[in-house]
Amino acid sequence: MSDGFAYIDILFFAMVAAFIALRLRSVLGRRTGHERRRTGSLGRARSNGAADNVVALPDRSAAVAAEEPDPAIVGIADEGVKTALTQIRLADHGFDLRQFLAGARAAFEMIVEAFAAGDKGVLRPLLANDVFADFAAAIDERGATGQALDTHLVGIRSTDPVGAELRDSSARVAVRFESEQVNVLRDAQGEIIEGDPNTAEEVIDIWTFERDTANQDPNWVLVETRTPS
Repeated sequence: MSDGFAYIDILFFAMVAAFIALRLRSVLGRRTGHERRRTGSLGRARSNGAADNVVALPDRSAAVAAEEPDPAIVGIADEGVKTALTQIRLADHGFDLRQFLAGARAAFEMIVEAFAAGDKGVLRPLLANDVFADFAAAIDERGATGQALDTHLVGIRSTDPVGAELRDSSARVAVRFESEQVNVLRDAQGEIIEGDPNTAEEVIDIWTFERDTANQDPNWVLVETRTPS
């Protein structure tokens, strides 16, 4: 009889297990072979242990914007400069020519005024090492002879890109500045050596700015200055 009761017990538990399995199947569902495989967690763990159901998707806005034409670049007549600026834009998704030129204009004003005032602290972060060394040497030479440079930037007539280059991750843009300035150089006694305080002169400079597009630092530095021949 004990063997009969054992058989009944086994049959009873088998029926219970089958019932539980059917219930679980109805609640959880089953794979049909067409479901997508999960490649990672769909949510982030919150500090309290709960799941965040918001799925973070990659931000493609910067990349898409870079692929769209920049009207300021499209309007450039020089095809070589246009092509190089487009390459820089693709390498640096944050590059916008109008914003860059506005920044270059502001840098031009700051550098011209700081050089006249002999303010190396302002110049240091704006210039590449060799350019800063040249500017600092000129400031020191002025100071050694007691000379003073008075510069008044009347205005900037134009700011135009005249050259560009992308070499590896290094981007360079040359900008032509046409400005009106009053420059007066005085000796230790305050006498005028050069310039006329009552006359503004037209000054044309070509400055080249550089930035490493692989670097998170968005700032450009001045790497070369020259006047057109």
